[in-house]
Amino acid sequence: MKIVILTGAGVSAESGLGTFRDKNGLWTRYDLNEVATPEGFARDPAKVHAFYNARRRNAVEAEPNAAHDALATLQREFRGEVVIVTQNVDGLHEAAGADALHMHGALSGARCAACHATWGAPLFMSPTDLCPSCGASSTRPDIVWFGEMPMHMEVIQSHLNEAGLFAAIGTSGEVYPAAGFVMEALRAGADTVEINLEPSGSAGLFHRRLIGPASEVVPRWVDELLSP
Repeated sequence: MKIVILTGAGVSAESGLGTFRDKNGLWTRYDLNEVATPEGFARDPAKVHAFYNARRRNAVEAEPNAAHDALATLQREFRGEVVIVTQNVDGLHEAAGADALHMHGALSGARCAACHATWGAPLFMSPTDLCPSCGASSTRPDIVWFGEMPMHMEVIQSHLNEAGLFAAIGTSGEVYPAAGFVMEALRAGADTVEINLEPSGSAGLFHRRLIGPASEVVPRWVDELLSP
């Protein structure tokens, strides 16, 4: 059986990294049009770089929590295939020993807006940084901003078409295309489970809902999947 797992900001919240859409989320403190769109970057690249420099520093200092560790264990020990797709731009899945498809990019990456080359991001990025490939001063975080196409969509769709179990963990279920993954999995005949602090707006689409902190619920769920 193939398990496809979608993770969102709620998985990393207990590692000290902020969520986005709750009452104290990042988007209540920042104007997303200014820091998370191509247009905002064109208007004020220094402001955008400052925002992502702060997020990159926080992510580097963060440690995986029990949910990350449990998912890494599941990927390592489950007899079938376990595919982790994450909306998160931190590297905590990898720090716990898992492989993940980052559909929204990663804070650890940099990209040239001119030639589209990619490379490892330094801790501090600046509008004056030069692309190591073409020399243009048009470097940006390798992050998918609002209005841009998420990464790895063809690969993700292929996995959803083959899923026997689909799990959404710590995600609001409000942002497409990820919000539609549960429907894709259902069409493929998969069982579905949502793990969240509280039911999402699409909770009714899932066969099963497990409510509570990811660091407590995910390890119990993984133990259940790995039990003989």
